[in-house]
Amino acid sequence: MSLTPTGRRTASAVLTAALLVPLAACGNDDPKQDTGGSTASGTANGAPAAHLTVLAAASLTDVFRTAGAAYEKSHPGTRITFSFAGSQELVAQVSQGSPADVLVTADTKSMDKVKADTGTPAIIAKNRLVIATGKGNPHKVDELKDLADTKLKVVLAAPEVPAGKYSAKILDAQKITVKPVSQEPNVRAVLSKVELGEADAGLVYKTDAESAEDKVDAVEIPDAQNAIAQYPAATLKDSKHAEAAAAFVAWLSSPEGRKILQDAGFQKP
Repeated sequence: MSLTPTGRRTASAVLTAALLVPLAACGNDDPKQDTGGSTASGTANGAPAAHLTVLAAASLTDVFRTAGAAYEKSHPGTRITFSFAGSQELVAQVSQGSPADVLVTADTKSMDKVKADTGTPAIIAKNRLVIATGKGNPHKVDELKDLADTKLKVVLAAPEVPAGKYSAKILDAQKITVKPVSQEPNVRAVLSKVELGEADAGLVYKTDAESAEDKVDAVEIPDAQNAIAQYPAATLKDSKHAEAAAAFVAWLSSPEGRKILQDAGFQKP
C-alpha cells in the first residue's frame, strides 16, 4: 500500500531530523527561550526571534556555519539549524513536505523544481569549478584534457547533482571524455575522495578546494572553459516562521552576509 500524503510528510520529517546539523546558539542561555519555535519578543534589530531550519547545498557547509554563527550573534534569540546535502536531495525533501524554513541550492534549475513551495528566490552568490588534486599535484594535472588520461583516477559528482551537471557541461564543451572511478552524491564527497587519496583528481567548486587547501591543490580552469554556478536562496511557504525566514534570506544579501561569502571565495551575484 502506498503512503498517504501525511505518511510521506511524516517519513520525510524523520529523515530530515536525522540529517540536521545543529548550530550552537551564540549567547542564548535564557531558559525562557523556546528553541523549537518563535519567541515572544523580536531580536535586537527588529527581526522576530525563531529557531530556523535551513536546507543548504553541501558546498555551503563551511561558509554557512560561519554565517549562521554571525547571524545568531547579531540576532539574539534566533537559532539556526542547517541540513547540508546535494541540491537534488534538498529538493526531494521539500517536495515530500519536510519541515524547514529556507532553501538554498547550488543551481537555479533545482530551485525551479520546487517553485510552488518557495517564495521568490534571490541569487546570493556565484562559484566556479576547479580541478582538485592531491597536495603538490603529484600527477601533474595542468588542464581539463588531462582528466581524459585513463591512468588517472578521476571522481566526479553524479549527473543529477549541480556540480555534476556543471562538470558534464564543461567537459562536453571541450569534447573531453572522462571515465570517473566513481560519481558522488554531492561535491563535498568528491573533495573527500581527493583528500583521502582515493582519487587523483576531481572537479569541485573553487570554494571547496580553498576550504581544504592544506590537503589538496586547485588547478584553475580558464573562464572560457568554465561554468558559473549560481546559488539561489528562498523562504519555504510552509515555514512556521515566515518573517524570521525572510529576514535571514535578506541578510544573506546584506553587506555583512556578502562579505562572509566573498571571504570564503564565493563571487558576487
